[in-house]
Amino acid sequence: MVAGSFQNADMWMIVGIVVLLVILIFLSLSEMGLSRMTKPKAAALADQGHKSGRILVRLVANPERWVNPLLLTINICQTVQATLTGIVSARMFGTAGVIVGVVLNVIVFFVLAEAVPKTYAVLYPQRAALLTARPTAALVAFWPLKWVSHGLISLTNVIVKGKGLEQGPFVSEQELLGIVEAAAEEGVVEQEEQRLIESIIEFGDTIAREVMIPRPDMVIVECDQTVTQTLDVMMEQGNSRVPVHGVDKPDDIVGLAFAKDLMRAERAGNGATPVVDYVRPVRFIPENKPVSRLMREMQAEKFHLAIVADEYGAVAGLVTLEDCLEELVGEIVDEHDDEDAEVVTQPDGSYLVDGAMAISDLNDLLGSDLPDDDWDSVGGFVFGTLEHVPEVGESVEREGWSFAAAEMDGRRIRKVRVTLLPDLGAERAAEHDG
Repeated sequence: MVAGSFQNADMWMIVGIVVLLVILIFLSLSEMGLSRMTKPKAAALADQGHKSGRILVRLVANPERWVNPLLLTINICQTVQATLTGIVSARMFGTAGVIVGVVLNVIVFFVLAEAVPKTYAVLYPQRAALLTARPTAALVAFWPLKWVSHGLISLTNVIVKGKGLEQGPFVSEQELLGIVEAAAEEGVVEQEEQRLIESIIEFGDTIAREVMIPRPDMVIVECDQTVTQTLDVMMEQGNSRVPVHGVDKPDDIVGLAFAKDLMRAERAGNGATPVVDYVRPVRFIPENKPVSRLMREMQAEKFHLAIVADEYGAVAGLVTLEDCLEELVGEIVDEHDDEDAEVVTQPDGSYLVDGAMAISDLNDLLGSDLPDDDWDSVGGFVFGTLEHVPEVGESVEREGWSFAAAEMDGRRIRKVRVTLLPDLGAERAAEHDG
């Protein structure tokens, strides 16, 4: 009778171990899938009409609400299954059962409940996140679990509170940006204040090449043009100052022509005089000069425009005081500026972005980590990755996104279409269902 009861108990414990294994597989899939999902990807999936899209957006937007409850559930399940596995192994194999239980935990549970689901989530993050979003939302909404996880975190804070604070705190730039984002979400700071603080933090890492007007977009006049001709160009383009270069030498910038100087000259009857007679000296700076230092020099030495030169001395572009200020406060649009949006969201959830958009700004938009060491613009990224002048529609794929040349201007990429790639696993499932 006793032996029979033991056999029944063993059978129920084995069933419990199997159930816990299934739960752990799901939890590992959820943990990795949600942790690899960014806000833009979640929003794109919601726009595409996925059933779990909106729940996924809420989970990704507030990771602190699901991370601790999910990890606590995983810890509880692992502890219970390890205990049950040890008991069953000891009953079945005696003293050697302890070793058998350890081996089973390491091999079976690590492979099936850790490696396999997390690898799957890395390969197919979108499908994993969508598959687990609803059950995870229901799990973390269970109030006893939320209460226990919150209490344990509070206990942790009590244990480590104040340790080493007299020497700190030491906060990295990324951590500080995270604090600012959390403060904005909680209403401690306004959204505009958040953007300004983030711009100030990132301002110190910005160099002239990243904010300059590139050479193809510069408005330049030749030194043999007349005062009247130059004024016509300035009026048409809405510029108060333009660089002047030597005849047939576009990279030989001889100075700057100011509208107020040319207006005085024309009113004095000197409209037919060559503009070179009225130019003022111009500053040249290297393309890797920090914008923060350049801005201080502009303030101290009272100049508003500088020519940016590359390492070979060729003209790479020009930078103005307005360009520097825009890095802090955002775009400053006047009546002469083209107000075309840098990013336009399409009905299908894709983005049409300006080819000149900075890679860093695109990374902020997509939550991606595209490289910006060899190029600064989105168009440059596509051009450099393809290694040839693309045809319209030609694309590259990185980090789950497709970047396609949507509009060309000669060899220059004017517009890039950015589209979220479907999961390969989801595509195969759809084909199978079809």
